[in-house]
Amino acid sequence: MVDDLISEAARTLGQSRSEFIVSAARDSAERVLARADLTIMSAHQFDVLVESLDEPESMDRLAHAAAGERPYRR
Repeated sequence: MVDDLISEAARTLGQSRSEFIVSAARDSAERVLARADLTIMSAHQFDVLVESLDEPESMDRLAHAAAGERPYRR
């Protein structure tokens, strides 16, 4: 039974059930968030990504907008 399992694990660690449950939930949350920050891709996909970063896109519209007169000034 899950209750018995949790109680036994908490006793083994010298924790209350509440401390054990909160600690287990925190550990699980940290693992989930750590995986969310990791992107896994093949070597080929990585090479394509890096290559695409080395090829700047044409920013004609942005350059035109930046060169124009600004309607607001500080």
